[in-house]
Amino acid sequence: MLSYAETAPFRKPIPQVDFDLDDLDADEEKYLDFYRNVGVHEDMLVPMAEHHDGPHSYYVLFDRTATWHPGMPQVLAVYLQRDHEKKTFTFEQKLLPLPAMAQSWLIHRGCPPDAIGLDPELSGPPPADEATRALERRLAGDGDHYAMGYSYTSDDPDDMVVVVALRALDERALSPFRVVVEEVDTETWTHTLREGGFDTVGEALQWCEDRLMGEAGPLPPVRPTATASRLAGPAKSPAPRPAGRSR
Repeated sequence: MLSYAETAPFRKPIPQVDFDLDDLDADEEKYLDFYRNVGVHEDMLVPMAEHHDGPHSYYVLFDRTATWHPGMPQVLAVYLQRDHEKKTFTFEQKLLPLPAMAQSWLIHRGCPPDAIGLDPELSGPPPADEATRALERRLAGDGDHYAMGYSYTSDDPDDMVVVVALRALDERALSPFRVVVEEVDTETWTHTLREGGFDTVGEALQWCEDRLMGEAGPLPPVRPTATASRLAGPAKSPAPRPAGRSR
């Protein structure tokens, strides 16, 4: 099954990602880690955004191999640091469910916020409205204020959706549990992003499960909720989805 980033024809050829690691090396463990997590899929990575600043490089990549694993995040953020004098490199990488979350991850590793904008021709359907654009900007800017507890990416052509459950790191935050949902309209070839607020992790995860089964009501608004005690427990995965729903 193809992800939404592939189901519409690209308007230009997909460029090959260049990690610029020729003549560089790393310790064996680091090199193998890079190969297993990034390099092995190099020819399947679509560069949605990248920025280079001397020895530092930042990438937002769509990982086409992730579509083979139901529910798995499909956006790969990579931060490379090169030391040309020592001929070595180090890196960090993280799979994330939304491009804005990958941008946030890179921004908080030193990438200038205005340098990692998405290539509109390689980033799937564009935002449908200003509400979507505004929420994506906010996620990119303050994504480090939240911890991701759960996500599920469905590229079912009849219901392309990503759900993400987040927990505020500040116990004083309004609505300490948030759900962000991205939905693709295949007729207009656009996407929307919306956010809801929840009092408890259980309510947030239940809404995600209901949405994946096509049974969710509207997202509740983000609203004041108090108690730090609700932040204590780690997020638990929701119940398995019915076997009849597939990618």
